Amino acid sequence: MKFFRFISIKYFDQLAERLIPILAIFVIILSIYGCIGGLQLAPADYQQGNAFRIIYVHVPSAFLSLLVYLIAAMAAGIGLIFRIKLFNMFVSGSLFLGAWFTFLALLTGCIWAEPMWGTWWVWDARLTSELILLFLYLGVIALRSAIPEPTIAARASAVLLMLGSVNLPVIHYSVYWWNTLHQGTSLRLLGPSLISPPMLYPLLAMIIVFIAY
Repeated sequence: MKFFRFISIKYFDQLAERLIPILAIFVIILSIYGCIGGLQLAPADYQQGNAFRIIYVHVPSAFLSLLVYLIAAMAAGIGLIFRIKLFNMFVSGSLFLGAWFTFLALLTGCIWAEPMWGTWWVWDARLTSELILLFLYLGVIALRSAIPEPTIAARASAVLLMLGSVNLPVIHYSVYWWNTLHQGTSLRLLGPSLISPPMLYPLLAMIIVFIAY
């Protein structure tokens, strides 16, 4: 099948060159809509006031912190089993990106927590498991840097990434498994979301923006 030729770095680079301008258009258009809709058009929250508007950065960052780690772990596993160089490149490209998204999610969460909870940080289950995710990213980055042989480094980091993936469902379900300050999931794929449409649509746009980026 022609699809499998994109496993080759040569053909994947050609595909990427075609996709980047299209994704850039998505980023520009939807980020303008997301910023205007989220910061200007969306009404203030009845409890949190305008402080809730940090959600348009916090939620996409948190979502991408999980998604990028999942992609990196899957790519690492495929690269470990089938020895495909392209997937090792996916891992290399994902680690710093995922670490920054995780840091941004934690930072915006702290900023949001201060006016809502009266403190910048609590050892809440969701916050703590997200912090562990940041340490996992940094640990894999350090491990890859510490091993001079690329093949051995890729194998070792693949094992650590796959072991660390058990933290992903912990992050997602932590608000249901434990009594936490962090609110539950407001966006639902299989049911109505708990956010009104004027607030919801800019948020969905910003999530697409982060994914396209």
